[in-house]
Amino acid sequence: MFRCALALILLAAATLSSAQTGTNRDYKLTVDVEFVQLPVSVVDNEGLPVRGLQQEHFTIFEDKVQQDISLFKQEDVPLSVGLVIDASGSMSGKLDRLNTAAMTFVKESNPEDETAIVSFGDNVNLEQEFTTSTRKLKRALTGISANGNTALYDGVFLAAKHLKEDASQDKKVLLVVSDGEDNHSKYKLKEVLKAVQESKIILYSVGLLTTDAPFFNDHLFAERGKKALKQLAEATGGAAFFPKSLNDVEEICVRIARDLRNQYTIGYRPSNPKLDGSWRKVMVQVRPPKNMSKLKVRAKQGYYAPLPKEAQGTVQLK
Repeated sequence: MFRCALALILLAAATLSSAQTGTNRDYKLTVDVEFVQLPVSVVDNEGLPVRGLQQEHFTIFEDKVQQDISLFKQEDVPLSVGLVIDASGSMSGKLDRLNTAAMTFVKESNPEDETAIVSFGDNVNLEQEFTTSTRKLKRALTGISANGNTALYDGVFLAAKHLKEDASQDKKVLLVVSDGEDNHSKYKLKEVLKAVQESKIILYSVGLLTTDAPFFNDHLFAERGKKALKQLAEATGGAAFFPKSLNDVEEICVRIARDLRNQYTIGYRPSNPKLDGSWRKVMVQVRPPKNMSKLKVRAKQGYYAPLPKEAQGTVQLK
């Protein structure tokens, strides 16, 4: 099994935090200002995916200006998935149940999905390269042991980098599972948030913040961890879940897999053509048919417009 110590991965990732130039071959939300394409989830009051909506049920605004939708589809396409697993000491006793839930997620997903596994404790480790083999994934999960601190932000940042550089599918997802606040990362939450906002990655998080461990009686500690996991998910159009017990994690993983398999893809040509590197806030609204109750829509909160080619100097996670 190929494992990378955090120090080695950070060395390889150094160019992500410094100025550099490069080309990006895969689809990305910020590739140019002529067309924006984003996945959209629509769920009902029970949190279940809603299928069968049509283009006329959706409205998109960019910086409060309504946009003309020119692409609309709903299809179950293969994904590249990064499972990001907290392997800090506080996860001891939880990993077996978590492994079962993770494999349930894999089995409920598109059979053509490719999945990689990254763990984080004191260091960030690539436990399994992208594969479609459930046998390899199960073996990798079983080999993870819990110890050390919680380098959550490093884990997310470097898993996103791996997803950007080595995944083969256009649609990219991170599923992050953690039970506490970061206490050991090089990267700050602000840096990680900006990286995922600039990417086309959809991030889902599962916060195992309810536990009998004595040090988790610190309510503030749990709230800070919860806030970070929510911010990371919402910035990308994903969702954050906080089960009351480990018994609920498997059901949540099924829900996430089904959500991903039932997303809409909506595209538009922005009315603002400027190449100025500015943040463009995107809002998607859904008007359900009369026979449906109120629906909830999730989509990426926005994107950074590109700079002119001569001014480009910062690489982004795409």
